[in-house]
Amino acid sequence: MAVLLVLVSMLLLSLHNPGQASFSCPVSCRCYSLTVECGSTGLRDIPKHVPPFTQTLFLQDNFMNSNILLVVLLMFLFLQNNTISAVEPGSFQNQAQLLELALNGNHIHLVTADMFQGLTHLRILYLAGNYITRLLDYTFHGLQRLQELHLQHNSIEVLADQALVGLTSLALLDLSRNNLHTIGPASLQPLVSLQVLRITDNPWRCDCALHWLRSWIDEEGQRLLSSAERRLVCTEPPRLSHLSLVEVPLNSLVCIPPLVQLEPRRLAVRLGESLRVSCHASAAPSQVGWMPSLLIRQGLPQKVCQLSMNDGERFDPDTGSGMLFLSNVTVAHAGFYECEAWNAGGVARLTFQLVSSPYSPAWPQLMGHGPALGSDVSREPLYALGSMAFSVLGAATQTAIAVGISLLALTALLLVAMIYSRHYQRDKEADGEDSILYVNDYSDGPTTFAQLEEYRDEHGHEMYVLNRSKPVLPPALPTARCGVGPG
Repeated sequence: MAVLLVLVSMLLLSLHNPGQASFSCPVSCRCYSLTVECGSTGLRDIPKHVPPFTQTLFLQDNFMNSNILLVVLLMFLFLQNNTISAVEPGSFQNQAQLLELALNGNHIHLVTADMFQGLTHLRILYLAGNYITRLLDYTFHGLQRLQELHLQHNSIEVLADQALVGLTSLALLDLSRNNLHTIGPASLQPLVSLQVLRITDNPWRCDCALHWLRSWIDEEGQRLLSSAERRLVCTEPPRLSHLSLVEVPLNSLVCIPPLVQLEPRRLAVRLGESLRVSCHASAAPSQVGWMPSLLIRQGLPQKVCQLSMNDGERFDPDTGSGMLFLSNVTVAHAGFYECEAWNAGGVARLTFQLVSSPYSPAWPQLMGHGPALGSDVSREPLYALGSMAFSVLGAATQTAIAVGISLLALTALLLVAMIYSRHYQRDKEADGEDSILYVNDYSDGPTTFAQLEEYRDEHGHEMYVLNRSKPVLPPALPTARCGVGPG
């Protein structure tokens, strides 16, 4: 307290004697007592030269982005109505004394736990009026002393079961005016100190997933929800739309299990092509995901749909959207895939098989054209699969089998050609007259092939008659003279 009085005295002295001020007020800002007011001044960053004894800093209605670096220890920080799209991890690491933080009216899309590191004494957090779409598990873990959390006027669709874990002191939670369709009972269990809950103006889907909420409103919810808050209007299903959840009988809150629709169920694709297969669920709401069958996951690469999966993990239904996408299809992609649709009413599955086409554009590579086999396994052609025994083999083994089949086929062709050649030779020897070469030479002297003329007698037999009138050697061509000019 004594230190605070000294600081206040110094500040008052500096205001009465500007020439002797130890600390100057930031440009375009107003300083009084322990408060610095810099609202609506066009700032893009934290102002410099903020007095070290400042407790409250107003920076609202500016153009500040994600560069929030504070040197001064504050108790109240107001950053509403700026252009902040993300808060860098550790931005508030040194703000253990901060009690109230206003980030409402910005462009924040994702809220993560590392954004609030160091805020161990925070009491009130304003995040209303942003673009937040989901709250992930343990988002507010570490804010054990938080008493008010304002999240209204966002686009929150998903509230994870563990998102609010750690908020043991929270008294007020405002989730009104979002896009929540449902909420699980586990989401509110960590809020042991909750006094006020605001969840109106959401498009609630009144089915079996909200059966607990309907019962809870009649029992414990009376002390948390005002009479207006209890009117949670149903948007889906159509038969219950515009009704308040408290007006819906418990036996009407049911879920219809999904049915999976998948066409085609089996498809042949050539090497290097792309594949898109759509899977739809008949019942709403349903989430749809794809996964390789167990056999494929044991022996072949795990990454098949631009998403990496671990054993037992589905594709993210919000990114998968029921679409199986494979680009640059290789041997490793062949096999079975399973489309799974699930909701609170049950689970449905259908299997899709990817097989090869009979011909692949990469066939010339096996005949010695193009890159050597084995240099790029992903460029191997697919072969017709009679059973899953072939598909579970390794890529190198499949290549060796393909090359062996090709060599056997080439050897068979060579054997057929040799057999045909021998039969043809024997046929010629059997017909001896047609194979005799007659050369009639009625004079002496040297002869050449240039003097032979073809002749056939009256029986059609070929004969060659020597024509001595032809020269033995062709006439010599005149010798060209190079490098000598005329004259």
